[in-house]
Amino acid sequence: MPRPIPPHIAMPRPAPLVDRTPPEARHSRRRLRACHHCDWVMALPPLNSGEQANCPRCGHAEVRRHRYPAQRSMALALASLITLLVAVLHPFLGFSVQGVSNHIELTQSATQLLGFHEPVVAIAVLLTIMVLPSLYLLSVIWLQAGLLWGRPLPLSRGIARSLAHLEPWMMADVFLVGTLVSLIKIAGLADIDLGAGFWAFGVFVVLLVATSQSLDRDWLWFALAGEPAAPDATRTGETAFPQGLTSCHTCGLINRLDSQGKGRCRRCGEHLHSRRPMSLQRTWALLAAAAILYIPANVYPIMTTTSFGRADPSTIIGGVFKLIETGSWPVAVVILVASVLVPLGKLVVLAWLCLVAPRAHQFNALTRTRLYRLTEFIGRWSMVDIFVVAVLVALIRAGQLMSITPGPAALAFGAVVVITMLAAMSFDPRLIWDTPVEQQHKQGSV
Repeated sequence: MPRPIPPHIAMPRPAPLVDRTPPEARHSRRRLRACHHCDWVMALPPLNSGEQANCPRCGHAEVRRHRYPAQRSMALALASLITLLVAVLHPFLGFSVQGVSNHIELTQSATQLLGFHEPVVAIAVLLTIMVLPSLYLLSVIWLQAGLLWGRPLPLSRGIARSLAHLEPWMMADVFLVGTLVSLIKIAGLADIDLGAGFWAFGVFVVLLVATSQSLDRDWLWFALAGEPAAPDATRTGETAFPQGLTSCHTCGLINRLDSQGKGRCRRCGEHLHSRRPMSLQRTWALLAAAAILYIPANVYPIMTTTSFGRADPSTIIGGVFKLIETGSWPVAVVILVASVLVPLGKLVVLAWLCLVAPRAHQFNALTRTRLYRLTEFIGRWSMVDIFVVAVLVALIRAGQLMSITPGPAALAFGAVVVITMLAAMSFDPRLIWDTPVEQQHKQGSV
């Protein structure tokens, strides 16, 4: 009979799931992926810390490997939440002019808009700078705590699926740039006081970006649910569509689709399609809506400045010219690019991609794919002007002496930004690479 272990002697705990050897070192078989941007089937190579695997066809980053992925992202997420709490609890900004002063907290950049009958813009500001980042960070902590404990916590798969959907809508970094633009705009009119909340929010932005960059999704999903074998007879060096395969956009696992080009991921449960359903039609519809809203967004004033009892409404373009007149060329360039050229450029580029996607197979496909990635990346930065309005409306409240109110263009412009982001998400870049034969099969199966 084996002797019982005395209760005062602790049993050694197994190493955390994410501290064991990386996924590719625990499999004798190849781990296969299909590129989300060009549909190329490839085998992932062994990766060391700091390395990443790119698609050999279009260069899309498929996997990024990090050292101590769970500890790193959990520590950064905890630090991010602490700095956000400090930013919320302490004064954010203050100003004074001719004996009149005002101080605001971070949350007032959203709540003050409610007093001017802009609830939609207020909710958008609150969601993008605080609520969604907080949910993202709490999700990261929940997932990594389970992996460090050695057993995934309840709902981990559903929470892991949500991370990819939350990330594009976190705009704390854009809000920080908008705040700096706001301060430059009023620096010559009033004395500015940067509170502890402002500095804490700046640190929070850095930590939030570091958290999202540190998350090793490939290792995360492997630790949560392992990796089922790729479908039989999967061939690398070819596209996935003719083989009836696709790669999950959420966890990366390659799956076989049914005869209708649909299915569910065997690992995370995400709905799968050979191509995004009605991709071009949805993108065209969203582009049309954004183009219509782009007109009032630039014709109507985005904010009205009242100084010594005189109201001065300002459009986006008008604000750019005023900045140029006052010598603030760098700020004028930022507003011109982010608020005028980027939204207009997204409309033009996405419309052009929709036109050329069904034809001219692989003619300049790599260039078009890179253009799509750039369009998708820069779209969120157009929110700078909305955040400028939110900060100025909350901060500049000195009655008839000086005050700023939001204009009717704020809601229209915010809608343009959101709709163009949705249009970029609805466009399937794999259409750029499809052969004419694949186009015909796709139209019959999706």
